[in-house]
Amino acid sequence: MRKTKLHQLSISLPPIDHEHARELGEIDTILGEIPGVLEHVKKDLERGVENPETGRQGMAASQVLRAALVKQMTGFSYEQLAFHLADSTTYRAFCGFGLADETPKKATLQENIKRIRPETMEVVNRAIVEAAKAAGIEKGRKTRIDSTVVKSNIHEPSDSWLLADVVRVVARTMAPYRRLPGCGFTDHTTRAKRRHLGITHAGSAMERKDLYRDLLKVARRTLRDAIRISPRLLATGDVMAGAAAVELDHFIRLGQRVIDQTERRVVRGERVPATEKIVSIFEPHTDIIVKDRREVFYGHKVNLASGPSGLITDVVVEEGNPADSARAVAMIERQAEIFGRPPRQASFDGGYASKANLDDIKDLGVNDVVFSKKRGMDVHEMARSSWIYRQLTKFRAGIESGISFLKRCFGLWTCTWSGFESFKAYVWTSVVSANLLLLARHRLA
Repeated sequence: MRKTKLHQLSISLPPIDHEHARELGEIDTILGEIPGVLEHVKKDLERGVENPETGRQGMAASQVLRAALVKQMTGFSYEQLAFHLADSTTYRAFCGFGLADETPKKATLQENIKRIRPETMEVVNRAIVEAAKAAGIEKGRKTRIDSTVVKSNIHEPSDSWLLADVVRVVARTMAPYRRLPGCGFTDHTTRAKRRHLGITHAGSAMERKDLYRDLLKVARRTLRDAIRISPRLLATGDVMAGAAAVELDHFIRLGQRVIDQTERRVVRGERVPATEKIVSIFEPHTDIIVKDRREVFYGHKVNLASGPSGLITDVVVEEGNPADSARAVAMIERQAEIFGRPPRQASFDGGYASKANLDDIKDLGVNDVVFSKKRGMDVHEMARSSWIYRQLTKFRAGIESGISFLKRCFGLWTCTWSGFESFKAYVWTSVVSANLLLLARHRLA
């Protein structure tokens, strides 16, 4: 059964006299002042549950949200989070567990935290921004916008490594059922691994191509076995076998894409567009992001908006690799939606610059629109004076420190959660955690 509010703590100790404990106490107060947020979390936790009012007592919505915040603030793994909730009186009290209460295990924490949708965390963030606005900490009259890349938790992609992954994972999925009638197969995992290593250390292009041909042959044989075995597993009527068949179908589709792109690129010498490539069979949503025509990242581009307070007022996780200039107007429109009016001044990184964006954003009611690169535009077209232009250029640079803060302290370098929806939830959880800590520090100052 799900709860929205916490029950009375059985036994609790007074908070310790420490800066981090005071910050957590202030965050606790802020969360208590935000109306309706826990109802959204509760709905996420109950999603897919036939009757949430029956069964064993689960974690309360407030406990799940606060545990997620502690995890992102500290960089704990789920195992470490479970330990510190059991060991620390400060974290126990913040998350709503009394000294006599049993704290959740790592599997329970993971299951519950991963159920919070990114849309819910966005609602939480907008409520935090509204609280900052009500306190006069963030007024929404001035905004700065920049983008960064959050990496997926994958190894450096290569065609040979991807093919070896396909062979290994498909063979591993079929292995428990190889004794069933018609489900026998040859495991080529070791051969695929050797071919991958051979390709990595090949001394010539001809040698590498021959090894690739053999690796492709092994991958095709493995997928043919999987295509043959999958319907037989479904026909057994066994739940576990059926789940394995679904997993096989998933990896068959991805494996076929990997084989196709390898044949095109290595065997036929074609240039495969980034939009058609797959760089991981475990995180197939991952995009190839090229920044400044020199650095290549594997993950997703993220657009962020920030105000003078340092709070991140908005985040958009992109699919594909859209140009920054294509997102400038949309980010200002979202700011107008969040604050109920457009900002008076907006400062952008140079990638957002274009004359069309300048005109469109000014048409929205923004007085000064400054890009860090002029792109042929005059200073007085962007701002009312050269002094305002210089001040807004300096103001924009402040978002760089905000992005660095998120990456260094809240895990935004690399998303460790699996799947695109979880990727977005991870980004939003990092932003919400950072904003709550910053708002708490503003209020404690």
